[in-house]
Amino acid sequence: MSGDILVIAEAIRSAGFGFAPAAQFRALLTPAALAEWPSFAASWEDLGVDIYMADGGRYRRRRFAAFAISAEGVVRKAHQPHYQSRDYNLLNGGIERWFEPVTEAVAGHPVTLGLLAAGRKVFDALTPAPDRPLAWHVELHQFRIEARAGQIGEPTPEGLHRDGVDWVLVVLVNRTNVESGVTSIYGMDHRHLGDFTLTDTLDAVFLRDNRVFHGVTAIRALEPNQAARRDVAVITFCEAPRRLPRPL
Repeated sequence: MSGDILVIAEAIRSAGFGFAPAAQFRALLTPAALAEWPSFAASWEDLGVDIYMADGGRYRRRRFAAFAISAEGVVRKAHQPHYQSRDYNLLNGGIERWFEPVTEAVAGHPVTLGLLAAGRKVFDALTPAPDRPLAWHVELHQFRIEARAGQIGEPTPEGLHRDGVDWVLVVLVNRTNVESGVTSIYGMDHRHLGDFTLTDTLDAVFLRDNRVFHGVTAIRALEPNQAARRDVAVITFCEAPRRLPRPL
């Protein structure tokens, strides 16, 4: 196990989260994957509008995919809805949300596979062997938050929250003409644990979802006459997929 993984894992074990600046996180990806970064980042230009925003906003674009990840490899699951209970997402939870699927090119992209592998290595290191599932249920979200003159963009419109999973990895893909977008971390007792901003491509944060709340402040356009964009990949790991409760 690499030293970078051990350092990140120890930070998460201690505080419930670990911020990995780009220089540190890049070491978790192979040179071959990093060489393919431009085509991976370019896929954020082809995201659909999130039509499920209960606040009526149209500032978020996304695609979604689910995988089973184990020692045997990565298997993409059939396209399925994303579900969060209202216990975790008061704004948009409680319904099955059918987002446009991540394209096959992105699902099998060397960078995607590298990100999934990095998450698995860190989260396996933090999960005692008897407690590890045979295969993690992993969800990949491609997010773009947009802002323009007179309109903010909300990376976490539900506010300070947990995602209702075991582990979360957030990786910055691109940040253009953006003001703010500060990530804040709080403990389960709502004690403030830290703030940081994902500013450089491949800045990343790892979260133990059952130990911390997280939220990101609204973004604004630095130059009002130009588009502001914050692109991230959010990858969640849990033992089993969350499902909408069925009527009795």
